[in-house]
Amino acid sequence: MQHVPFGRTGRTTTRLGFGAWAIGGTWGEVSLEDARATLHAALDAGMTFIDTADVYGDGRSERIIREVLAERGGDRPYVATKAGRRLTPHVAAGYTGANLEAFIDRSLLNLGVERLDLVQLHCPPTQVYSDPVVFAALEAIKAKGKIADYGVSVETVDEAQAAILQPGVVSVQIIYNLFRMKPADVFFPQAKAKGVAVIARVPLASGLLTGKMNRDSTFAADDHRSFNRNGEAFDKGETFSGVPFDVALDAVEDLRALVPVGTAMAAFALRWILMEAAVTVVIPGAKSPAQARANAVAADLAPVTPAVMAAAREVYDRHIRGHVHGSW
Repeated sequence: MQHVPFGRTGRTTTRLGFGAWAIGGTWGEVSLEDARATLHAALDAGMTFIDTADVYGDGRSERIIREVLAERGGDRPYVATKAGRRLTPHVAAGYTGANLEAFIDRSLLNLGVERLDLVQLHCPPTQVYSDPVVFAALEAIKAKGKIADYGVSVETVDEAQAAILQPGVVSVQIIYNLFRMKPADVFFPQAKAKGVAVIARVPLASGLLTGKMNRDSTFAADDHRSFNRNGEAFDKGETFSGVPFDVALDAVEDLRALVPVGTAMAAFALRWILMEAAVTVVIPGAKSPAQARANAVAADLAPVTPAVMAAAREVYDRHIRGHVHGSW
């Protein structure tokens, strides 16, 4: 796999990484055995970047990562986690130095390390991205040696633009996929100019871009694709990228014609993201070793042709733009 600098951190990472939300929770049942085997498969495929959060399974995801990396030994991958969503209520006033340090201390224990590679503010209220007091608190925690670097995870392009004005922010995690093209138009040039790493999340639009769903698809009660379609639990853009399910299925059918013969739609969708030079790493999740290995195939696919890139944009403009472009 191709390795690239992770922004200005001095670290490098593969451009294809592993999103560890699904092995933590809210994606239906994943046994501990399957979760561990899935992460092993991703690392066996060469991925050197893992993204998790303290709320994924209330720490389950972080603890699985600790166990798997301890079993493997050798060079440790770059592990990014997130903090902030444990706040109840989840309000800007809760983003204090004391609270953030407590969350970080818990992640240090969960991950079994003395210093976190990267901690990201986990989609906080919008005003937090412009609050210098919050970032001063992160600097103080960094000075104690508990974190190597910090970044942010955002819902909107406006939040991303505000965050990179904070000089210590080294990375921005943002939804970017065939159903969310706005970041490339507006934000990515700014991030690249500032040397900020970009982590592309929700790359398969909650599984829609695998091409395996249809109008009869159902989801477990504890799967966010069942309980968060209208933002009941968190931002609705996290579920199916905010696109109405039936609309998305129509778009998937049009995209299907663009996928090269013999290539899985999921791998094609990931390769499309990797065409964007400003994206440092893309983090598809997986619930089984087979899914992790299938995602890894994207790293070896031929570049998407300009004609196909243009055709994909046309599908977005015709089906998707009106539902998402102005909201995120």
